[in-house]
Amino acid sequence: MKNRSLQIRLIVMNFLEFAVWGAYLTSMGTYLFKQGMGQHIGWFYSIQGIVSLFMPALMGIVADRWIQAQKTLSLCHALAGIFMCAAGLYAYTAADVQFATLFSLYTISVAFFMPTIALTNSVAFNALVKAKMDTVKDFPPIRVFGTVGFIVTMWCIDLLGFQATPWQFVVSGGLSILLAAYSLTLPACEINKTEGSVDLVEALGLKAFALFKQKKMALFFIFSMMLGMCLQVTNSYANPFITSFGAIEEFANTFGVQHANILISISQICEALCILAIPFFLKKFGIKNVMLMAMFAWVFRFAFFGAGDPGMPGVILFVLSCIVYGFAFDFFNISGALYVDQETEEAQRSSAQGLFMMMTNGFGATIGTLSAQAIVNDLVISQTEPMAIWAGWKEAWYIFAGFALVVAIAFWIFFPKTPVKEIKN
Repeated sequence: MKNRSLQIRLIVMNFLEFAVWGAYLTSMGTYLFKQGMGQHIGWFYSIQGIVSLFMPALMGIVADRWIQAQKTLSLCHALAGIFMCAAGLYAYTAADVQFATLFSLYTISVAFFMPTIALTNSVAFNALVKAKMDTVKDFPPIRVFGTVGFIVTMWCIDLLGFQATPWQFVVSGGLSILLAAYSLTLPACEINKTEGSVDLVEALGLKAFALFKQKKMALFFIFSMMLGMCLQVTNSYANPFITSFGAIEEFANTFGVQHANILISISQICEALCILAIPFFLKKFGIKNVMLMAMFAWVFRFAFFGAGDPGMPGVILFVLSCIVYGFAFDFFNISGALYVDQETEEAQRSSAQGLFMMMTNGFGATIGTLSAQAIVNDLVISQTEPMAIWAGWKEAWYIFAGFALVVAIAFWIFFPKTPVKEIKN
C-alpha cells in the first residue's frame, strides 16, 4: 500500500511536468506563423537547446550538493511559470507583439523549465530506490502518465481554440506554478555534501564529463547529441506544416487541418504505449538495439510526413508517422535516462542526467532546430504559392529523413554492443 501511494505521488508529478510542456510545444509554431514570426520559429525551439547546455547541469549540481532535488524542482517551476504567464499576457495585451520582448520572457521561462525534466527523473529514481523498488520495471508505468498529461493539454489547447493564440502560454505557466507547489510535498532527496574544499571543476559539477573517458559512454553521449538533433524538428514544424494545407482548397476542411494538435497527439498516445514496452525491450535486446530502433523510427517519422497529406489516403501516412514517433522518442529518451542511471555512481546521478539532457536537448536540439530552420526558411518560407509551399515541405522532410538514416547506420557500425545483462533488474 505504501508503494502504491508513492507511485501515485510520482504519477501526479510526471503528469503535471509534461502537461506544462504539452500546452505549447506542438502548437507554438502555428501561433508564431500567424504573428508573422514564421522565420523565427527555430529560435523559439532552439533556445530550449541553448539553455539545456548549462541549466540542467547547474540545477543538477544544486540538487546534488546544496538544495534537495524536490525543492530545486519547485523553485525552477515557480520561476518558469511566472515568466511563461508574463509572456502570454504580454502577447495577449500588446497591440503589436515584438519578437524581442516575447522571446526574452519565453527564454527566461524555458531556462528554468528545461532542468525540471532531469530533476523529475532524479526525484523519481531516488524515491523508488529508497522504497526498494525496481527502477527499470516500476519507472516506465509512472513516466507514462507524463505523456498522458502532455496529451491532455494538447487536446485542451486544440478544443479551446488556443492553438493560434497566446493563451497556450498562460495555461502552461499556470500548470507550472501548480507543480511548483506540489513538488514541496514529494519525498525528500539526499544531498551529497563534500567535506573540505573543492576545486572549481567539482563545484560546478563538471566531473560528470569524466564519463567521456569511457569509450562506451563517450560514444553514447555523442550519438545522443546526434539523435537529439531530431527531437524538436517535428515539435517546431509539424503543426505549421499540417495547417498550411488550409491554403489548398482540396484539404482546407479536412480534420487534420482543423485539428492539427489532435492529429499530432496520436504521436503522444503511441508514446504512452511504447513506454510500457521499454522494460521488455531493454532486457530482451539491450541498449544498442533499442536505441537503433529509435533511430530508424526517426527516419520513418520524417519520411511519412514528406509523403503524406491531410486527405485520403495521404492522411494514413501522417498517422503512421505519428505511430512510429512513439518508438522514436521513448526508446531513445527513456531508455537513455535509465541507462545513465544504471551506469553512474549515486553521487553523480543528478549531474549525469543533466549531462544527458545537455547532449540531447542542448547541443543536439540546438544544432538540429537551427539547421531545420535554415532548411524550412529556404524551401518553405521563401515560397508564396500554396503548391510551391507544399513542395518545399516535402523536400525538407526528406532531408531530415536522410540525416536520421545516416546517424542510424553510423550508430549500428560504431557503437559497441551492450550485453543485455548490463541493464540490471
